[in-house]
Amino acid sequence: MTLRVATPDDLDAIMAIEHRSFPTDAWSAEAMALELASPHGRYLVDELDGAIIGYGGVRALEGSRDADIQTIAFDAEHRGAGRGRALLRGLLDTAAERGAREVFLEVRADNPSAEGLYLSEGFEEIGRRPRYYQPDDIDAIVMRLALQHPRSAHRDEPVTDAAKEATA
Repeated sequence: MTLRVATPDDLDAIMAIEHRSFPTDAWSAEAMALELASPHGRYLVDELDGAIIGYGGVRALEGSRDADIQTIAFDAEHRGAGRGRALLRGLLDTAAERGAREVFLEVRADNPSAEGLYLSEGFEEIGRRPRYYQPDDIDAIVMRLALQHPRSAHRDEPVTDAAKEATA
C-alpha cells in the first residue's frame, strides 16, 4: 500500500475514479482541481503498481478546532481490503496535525459499508440531511469524531509507514 499526497498531476486519475464511484453526483474537474490546490486541505492517493486506485481529502484549516472529510473513493475491485481505513486514518492524522479536535463528514444513507467503516473508527451519527444527495434523493448521515491527541497513541493498530509518509 502506497499512500502519498495528491498533486495536480493526479487530477485525471482522481476524476476517473470519481466518475466511476459517483456516477450521478460526481464533483466537477474544476471543483476537484480547486480542492487539490487549496492550502486548507490535503488529498491523499493510494497507489498500487504505479496506478492510482483510490483517493480521499480532508479540509482542515491550520489552527481550526474542526475539520471535514470531503471525500473518499476507491475503484470497486479495491474496496473492502482495508485500504479505505488506512486512507481515512491518514486524513485524520492530517486533521490532528493541523489542530482539529473534531472531524465531521457526511455519508450516503445507502452506503452501509462506508458507514460501518466510520463507526468502527469512532465516528457517531449526529444527524441526517434528508434528500441531500441529488439527483438520487438519498439522505446524508452526518457523523462526528472527537479526536484524541496524539491520534497514533490511541489506535488498536500501528500507523503504517505509508500513512506516516503521506501525512508528512
